[in-house]
Amino acid sequence: MSVREWTYAIVVVSFALYIGIAIWAKAKTTKDFYVAGADVSPLANGMATAADWMSAASFLGMAGIIAFAGYDGSVYLMGWTGGYVLLALLLAPYLRKFGKFTVPDFIGDRYYSQSARIVAVFCAIFVSFTYVAGQMRGVGIVFSRFLEVPVTTGVLIGMAIVFFYAVLGGMKGITYTQVAQYCVLIFAYLVPAIFISIMITGNPIPQLGFGGQVAGGEWLLDKLDGLHQELGFAAYTEGSKAMLDVFCITAALMVGTAGLPHVIIRFYTVPKVRDARISVGWALLFISILYTTAPAVAVFARTNLIQEVEGRAYSAEAGTAEPVPAWFKTWEGTDLIAWRDKNNDGLVQYRAGAPFAGKPSFVEATGDHGERLVANEKTDNENELYVDRDIMVLANPEIAQLPAWVIGLVAAGALAAALSTAAGLLLVVSSAISHDLLKRALRPDITEKGELRAARISAAVAVTVAGVLGIYPPDYVAAVVAFAFGLAASSFFPAIIMGIFSRRMNRQGAITGMVCGIIFTASYIIYFKFMDSGPGSQDRWWWGISPEGIGAVGMVLNFAVALTISKLTPPPPQAVQDMVDSIRVPSASRTEA
Repeated sequence: MSVREWTYAIVVVSFALYIGIAIWAKAKTTKDFYVAGADVSPLANGMATAADWMSAASFLGMAGIIAFAGYDGSVYLMGWTGGYVLLALLLAPYLRKFGKFTVPDFIGDRYYSQSARIVAVFCAIFVSFTYVAGQMRGVGIVFSRFLEVPVTTGVLIGMAIVFFYAVLGGMKGITYTQVAQYCVLIFAYLVPAIFISIMITGNPIPQLGFGGQVAGGEWLLDKLDGLHQELGFAAYTEGSKAMLDVFCITAALMVGTAGLPHVIIRFYTVPKVRDARISVGWALLFISILYTTAPAVAVFARTNLIQEVEGRAYSAEAGTAEPVPAWFKTWEGTDLIAWRDKNNDGLVQYRAGAPFAGKPSFVEATGDHGERLVANEKTDNENELYVDRDIMVLANPEIAQLPAWVIGLVAAGALAAALSTAAGLLLVVSSAISHDLLKRALRPDITEKGELRAARISAAVAVTVAGVLGIYPPDYVAAVVAFAFGLAASSFFPAIIMGIFSRRMNRQGAITGMVCGIIFTASYIIYFKFMDSGPGSQDRWWWGISPEGIGAVGMVLNFAVALTISKLTPPPPQAVQDMVDSIRVPSASRTEA
């Protein structure tokens, strides 16, 4: 069977499984729709949380960024894994003990204010849509390559699948679908990593192969450093980011993890507070399997890419060198890899620097050696190759010439990762609109049947908006997701932390802090990603902090504003202060929610 046939077969079987689970777990009540009836076991919830968490950014984007950024890409590993520890210690059990369905529910009741609830609703929607843009882009990339359809068509197919099981099953359907998706994605990630680790280092454990030796006794990382330096790149194992930016990105990702509404809502799906803690432990175990493998996948992919492309002829007729493999031509058709023979020698020359001004803008013509011509070529450097970093995990099995079924399996795993997170995010949007905005603020007299209908309509609208964002994404998958984490860090995290641990924090402080934090962070990201993103824009970053790390500054601003305003305004009612104590302090007379 061909790669395309294997991909169709595996994707169809996995999608049929997801849809079957959604039909079996169809939500019948609002409690089913929002929190899966609150009776999910800790093991299943941990697996579902891992799938919800390990999005296209983890499956595709993280290894892609590490492959190109090397040591600098480690901030994503540190931030995302550290954030889960923070979530387990500081938030999960307390929020579960509070017993509400959603983050805006907690914000609204804790800060005794409909205004606070509405601000939290809009923050949740903004964060979720920013995050989901990266997931839908990942879906489009997978379908574009392996089903040989345009990226736009791939996004539309993904929308249809998510629409079915998110709108029909709600959290109940999503939870059990995510259990299946975790099994698919982790198997799809590990199988090619094990294959390639054996091929390159002889070690079947990727985490050990990553630090192992290649043929001839040379250490793999030393070899990659040498290849980088020969081609004019910085050494792979040396960082170039400013320490302050590294700190801010790591902090933004960590606290953003603890403030992401689609992750927090998972801890309401278990029966007891103790189960929430156990769920986090299981989730950490399941997440660590992929996260400890990602650096190895990045190194394998980077090494194979350089060896397979640099100095190779594009076609057999172009020269005496061995031609570039078929995978290059296939991926070129997706517009995600491009080559322009600047020196007209018929060989691919991969060097440091951007070969094109932005992403390739293809024209309907070919060069002297068969390459697709690009209109926005840059002539101020020698680099002739453009590679979209989001394709590295998907292209890696093809570059390594693994069997066709492995390539198809990776495609199915990438789709499982992207769709599982997209579904969780869309449910957050749906519940924010139907439960927090409609039921708790605008129409408190709405019936349960009417609320369930509103939730499904909201989910359908959210799927449509998510599709548009996937077709027109603002950046690479992992970068887009990093922006969402920054927004969550600057808006939700301070309000939740102070809501749990500060009896004195009042509604005036929380509302003002959230508004200031998210406006500052969003403005910085929008300005430096869309308005001033050209050459030299990095020199104008405040204190050298990148848009991916500015959420940490937004978080500090949120804390500072909230604490200042709360000191200048009356304290919360005594009943609210007692409620804060009841969340944190165990009581023998209090039954767990």
